[in-house]
Amino acid sequence: MSLRVILATRLFPPEVGAAAFRLKALATALQESGVAVKVLTSVPPAEYTVESGVSRWPVLRDSGGNVRGYVQYLSFDAPLFFRLLFSRADVVVSEPPPTTGLVVAVTSWLRRRPYVYYAADIWTDALIAIGAAAPVVAVMRWIEGVAVRNAAHVVAISEGVADRISQFRVAPGRVSVAGNGIDTDTFRPDGETKTPGHPYFVYTGTMSEWQGAEVFIQALTTLDDRPDVRLYFFGQGSSEGALRALAERVAPGRVTFGGVISPQESAAWIRGAAGALVSIVPGQGYDFAKPTKIYAAAACGTPVVYAGAGECASMVAENHLGESVPFEPRQAAQAMRRLLEGEDPHRDARISWVDKNASLQTAGERAAAAVLATRAQGRG
Repeated sequence: MSLRVILATRLFPPEVGAAAFRLKALATALQESGVAVKVLTSVPPAEYTVESGVSRWPVLRDSGGNVRGYVQYLSFDAPLFFRLLFSRADVVVSEPPPTTGLVVAVTSWLRRRPYVYYAADIWTDALIAIGAAAPVVAVMRWIEGVAVRNAAHVVAISEGVADRISQFRVAPGRVSVAGNGIDTDTFRPDGETKTPGHPYFVYTGTMSEWQGAEVFIQALTTLDDRPDVRLYFFGQGSSEGALRALAERVAPGRVTFGGVISPQESAAWIRGAAGALVSIVPGQGYDFAKPTKIYAAAACGTPVVYAGAGECASMVAENHLGESVPFEPRQAAQAMRRLLEGEDPHRDARISWVDKNASLQTAGERAAAAVLATRAQGRG
């Protein structure tokens, strides 16, 4: 009998998002190793066409169609408890949020089977970054601690996340780094390219408080001699409303919000852009993050403008992925101007760098190896 693995995740393709792509890559790698994979996830919004072979359950979604917020999480986690309790598996893999990790931890204890926690970030850090109330942070820290401490193994997407896992008293030997990446079959230099008739910069993916994408809208207002330049935002998130209001106030008609689009369309917009915009507000506990939008841009051959500090700043600068500047509007504007006016001698180098260092397939294979090793240790 082949090894049976369950993936417990609120997001899975065809929904668009880094978590969905990451879990799909893991599932593919496990299946290619002969593992029987069962995915327990949510029913996506009506506009998506679902694939067969995935177990889906209806959930509550917010006004933007996301499973985001404590009520929405509960609508997934409560049924998940019973779905896991009555499912057979040798190993369960839990994707955040930590509330899902808690459900996986309890059901795994009841069923006496190991589980792997796939840590994309540290949710407690995110709550602190957005100024959540101390009691909320304390409760989430306890939940997150239970989820990671009781896991047979924790897979982190970066060294930074792995380092932060230590705050929960998890032995280093139970943590491995799978890395992160992008689907290089979709995000590649050749393919459809958007040409709206004016130079533009593009921001793709989540818009949250800790990412601080407003720095680029503010930067646009300082490019007084380039009224032809536009910004395009694709994605959604908790800061989208504030970003829309800011754009309407300071740069009316120059910033477009296009909502969630397919990976293929996202790649087309990235290919045609003068640069892709990436930011992290420094000093809020997220300086270790490496957003996948950097990899998506580099895989398409497009340079990024990264505004922030931390690991991303050095990664962008050292590998010729684009411009790395402090989180400040005028400096972001200067970087945007350099990309608009200068040549790009590093296009081929950044494409090659992604192939070697940020392939989603490679990340999936590393995560799969950790899952397989966890089961092997359990049998020993």
